[in-house]
Amino acid sequence: MKKHNFSAGPCILPKEVLLKASEAVMDFNGSGLSLIEISHRSKDFVAVMEKARSLALELLDLDGKGYKALFLHGGASLEFLMVAYNLLETKAGYLNTGTWSDKAIKEAKLFGEVIEVGSSKDENFNYIPKGYTVPSGLDYLHLTSNNTIFGTQLKKFPQTDAPLVCDMSSDIFSRTLDFSQFDLIYAGAQKNMGPAGTTLVVVKEDILGKVSRKIPSMLDYQVHISKDSMFNTPAVFPVYTSMLTLEWLKNLGGIATIEEENEKKARLLYSEIDLNPVFEGYANKDDRSLMNATFNLTDDALKEPFEKMLLDAGINGLNGHRSVGGYRASMYNALSLESVGVLVDVMSEMERKG
Repeated sequence: MKKHNFSAGPCILPKEVLLKASEAVMDFNGSGLSLIEISHRSKDFVAVMEKARSLALELLDLDGKGYKALFLHGGASLEFLMVAYNLLETKAGYLNTGTWSDKAIKEAKLFGEVIEVGSSKDENFNYIPKGYTVPSGLDYLHLTSNNTIFGTQLKKFPQTDAPLVCDMSSDIFSRTLDFSQFDLIYAGAQKNMGPAGTTLVVVKEDILGKVSRKIPSMLDYQVHISKDSMFNTPAVFPVYTSMLTLEWLKNLGGIATIEEENEKKARLLYSEIDLNPVFEGYANKDDRSLMNATFNLTDDALKEPFEKMLLDAGINGLNGHRSVGGYRASMYNALSLESVGVLVDVMSEMERKG
């Protein structure tokens, strides 16, 4: 039976990417050696790193605009620390829209004053704050573009003189934006780009080197840039698989093409959630995420039969996060419209049986 993978992360990947990656684990580029046993300094892998970084800039339309792309360790969780280490001299602003921005705020407070310019914590993060004021004199303003746990997504980004930093871990490469409005973007690969183990950082070089503190080499963006993202041994398999995923996306037609598919998937599922009395959405309708749809049953007595139907249909990874409960359908780039259709059919059948 075909499985329909709605897991929030590690994410679903294109089948052709998985096939190519698995072949490379056995024999990379016809070398007779595995990708994961060759030197990361070898010509073949250096070419992989260079292509992955180049594709990231190309797809984001940031090539030649003063940005560098890096593939680093530690996930977005380490970036919570690195951003502040490299950029926070006096005070920074943070928009608190969920668990991950909450964690980023905690790390930044180790380095300077942190101002929460807005928060949706009062409603368990089921909406995006509006009408907040960004104070002057910030070293940067930090945003989380998509909130995986709660199913909300920023549709507009504030106009401010402060450098914009954005955690795009769960919606990177999923929708068209003017990415040049951001001075630093970071994203753990495992939400929409590749397997866990590497993190994409895209940073405008001219915002670096302005803090007075000494930064340890491993945490210094400028060091990683100077070494072409090869300061230490990179996570070769996640970087290679991310490169293949970026190639796949480019061959599809880029971000604009995948955005159209993502919008179709979201419309189909949210329409069912809104029309089916068995279910209710969690996130504010105006702030709903294209990537992560969160919803609950209106009658908990239906939980057992509904989950039996999900299992029978081959639907995987639909359970919501413990802080929200219910269900979460993660519709990342590689998830097909067909899979969303299967979920909608099960939900419709649940209404008929309920």
